[in-house]
Amino acid sequence: MDNNVNAFATGSEIARDLLDAKAIKLSLDKPFQWSSGWHSPIYCDNRVTLSYPDIRRKIKDRLCDLVKKHFSSADAIAGVATAGIPQGALIADQLNLPFLYVRSKPKGHGMENLIEGRMEKGARIVVVEDLISTGGSSLKAIEALRNNGAEVLGLVAIFSYGFDLAAQNFKDSNVAIQYLSDYNYLLEEALKLNYIAEEQLESLESWRKDPAGWAGF
Repeated sequence: MDNNVNAFATGSEIARDLLDAKAIKLSLDKPFQWSSGWHSPIYCDNRVTLSYPDIRRKIKDRLCDLVKKHFSSADAIAGVATAGIPQGALIADQLNLPFLYVRSKPKGHGMENLIEGRMEKGARIVVVEDLISTGGSSLKAIEALRNNGAEVLGLVAIFSYGFDLAAQNFKDSNVAIQYLSDYNYLLEEALKLNYIAEEQLESLESWRKDPAGWAGF
């Protein structure tokens, strides 16, 4: 079991919810293409969960649990634009903490802000993402917060693909990460729910190990 996942029940339950809401789709016969150029048997858009009140509430509660357990000294919550914004706002509201968010690039007019919201120098911040892939967008946001005087305690997310590259990137940047569910739990639940067949597991597992070189099913 992945130590970053809060508990077995949570990892399995959240994976099932993501599949039920069609926030995660699996397709080996017609793989998805990411902006990186990678071909992938999985597509994840956790923003879909916002349309399901019960799932939305569960994710909010479990993410709050992660913040309280691992980053209890947090002064503020920061969402990563765009998908981390609603999740972060929900967490900040429940924990009664200030909220801000980080753009992917500075706004092209007005104050040209990269960080939206008020942040005190030295503030201890928890960053919120919906999804961890390689970690690139999250780490850019964390760098922006650090450059503006924040102490980033860590990052929480709904789902992680579990790439070795992401783990190394966060380690190199000294960022602690916690998430609710991951690719291993997803495959277990997808098999139980007959989203995938047993003979497809090998190809799905090989994609996670080498997404850039994956040749399909």
